[in-house]
This record gives sequence, structure tokens and C-alpha cells, in this order.
Amino acid sequence: MRRFTILIFIIPLLFVFAACAKKGEEKGPSLAKVGNVKITQADLEREMKNLPEFARKIFGGSGGKERFLDELIKKELLYQEALKKGLDKDAEYLKRVEDFKKITLISKLLEKEMETRAKVSEQDVKDYYEKNRGNFASVRQIRASHILVKTEEEARKILERLKKGEDFAKIAKKSSVDPGSAKNGGDLGFFSSGQMVPEFEATAVRLKPGEISEPVKTKFGYHIIKVTDKKMGKPLEFEKVKDFVSQRLSAEKQKGVFDSYIGELKKKYTVEINKEAVSKLSSGEERGEGTQEKPGQLERPKEAPKQ
Repeated sequence: MRRFTILIFIIPLLFVFAACAKKGEEKGPSLAKVGNVKITQADLEREMKNLPEFARKIFGGSGGKERFLDELIKKELLYQEALKKGLDKDAEYLKRVEDFKKITLISKLLEKEMETRAKVSEQDVKDYYEKNRGNFASVRQIRASHILVKTEEEARKILERLKKGEDFAKIAKKSSVDPGSAKNGGDLGFFSSGQMVPEFEATAVRLKPGEISEPVKTKFGYHIIKVTDKKMGKPLEFEKVKDFVSQRLSAEKQKGVFDSYIGELKKKYTVEINKEAVSKLSSGEERGEGTQEKPGQLERPKEAPKQ
């Protein structure tokens, strides 16, 4: 109960940043007055809308608005006391205000640029779907080969050999500790969802035919996986994936627009980098500057390896 009471007190302070009333603006009846500042019904309703959904529910029901008004009064009391103590002139506060203004202006600028440059039409979504229809088909079966070894070190060495062009099947026959597949050059045949351990299957699903994975750890050891074939189901209908396609297209387009826009700005403004000072930052990290433990500090236990 105590925790709930504290939460109700803190929520408005975290999520409500607008002033309770602006001079010369009185909409609706005045509900309260703190010093010379009036809190109107319009203020209360506006600030309730600024709350996140879960916080809005806390102030719902009978007496909810009265409780929220009490929180606005608390906020205004604290705000006026902070002004009285001159905290609005505090250097750290002013720096935070400048940082907030900067990030808000950047957000507004990008919002404006993205709205005009990165708009995705329904035709764009349909065209993308038609060109990538195969990507929206579910995988029915996968055929893969693997090389299973006991340690990650062994797996890394084998992966290097494969990258240099050595034959996968030949290495599997000599080095894999899975006798059932080793004699077939690592071939496991076709398998469906649920037939392999989750880590193995998740990696195989992501690979394209012909691709070789990084070492994958399972309860059996370390696998190097090579997908050789995939049997696909029918593509999902457009209506079922159009929202996903729209979001993906929008994200891709926004990234492209952002990169292009930054390129334009770099041509417009002079950017100078002190390479000597930057190189010292890197050399300082290599020497461990700023990370040394203080005398008497307890040694931190090493993180246990992930299973």
C-alpha cells in the first residue's frame, strides 16, 4: 500500500512537464490557486492526456480527477519553491535545459524532414511485397549438414579452414564427433520444425542455402551448420503482412533519408576533427585509463560464461 501511495505521488512529477497555467490563458473554471498561479479545468484535462495509459487508469473512476488535481498542486508547490530558492539559475539545471532544447529541436527537424522525404505509399508497399513475395513464405523443411566438435576453439579453427575453401564434407568425415552424419559428410537430411534443438534450428532458419554459420553451441557441443536446401510453403497473403512491410519499408527509407540528409549538412557546414586529440582518446583506453580500480576496492568476480 505504501509503495502504491509513493507511485501516485511520483507519476505526475515524472510525466507532466507543462506549466499548470499560462498567463493570459484561462479556459474553463478555476479549480485551484497556488500563489498567483491558477489551475483550470482545461489545465487538468490537458495534463491528464499527457499521462501514459497505465498512469491514466490510476486516476480513473470516482474521485480520480480530484486526486490528480492534488498532484498538480503538489507539483506547483515544488516548482514555486524551486524558483524561490533560485534553482532556475543553477548551472547544472541550465545545462540540462539547453540539452533538452537541443534534442527537442533535432527531433522536430527530423520529424519535418522525414514526413516530406520518407513517406511510404500503399503502392510502395505492394511493389515491395511483389518483389519479395518469396521472403513471406514459411519454411516447411530444411536440409542441412553440420560439423560437431567438443570445443569452441576447435569450431573456430574449422570455420577458418572452410573460409579458405576447404571442402565441408571432407572435414565433416574426419573431424565431426557425430558418427551418424559424419559418414555422410555431415548431411542430416531434411528436418521440420521441432526436430532439432532450438539453438540449431534457429540458426538454420536464418541461413540461406549455401551459407555456413558461426559456431553454434548446444548441449551436444559446437556446431558449424551449412544449409543446403529449403522447402518453402506458400507466401502469406498481402493483407496479413502489409503492416509489417509498411513498417520495414518506412524504417529503410528513413535510414536512407537520414544518411543522405547528414551528407547534405556536412557539405553545408564545416566539420573539423582534431585527429591528434581523438587518437589520444583511443590510446588512453588501451592503457586502461579511467578504468583502474581504487586502492582497497574489492576485486569483482569474473562473469560466469553463458550456458
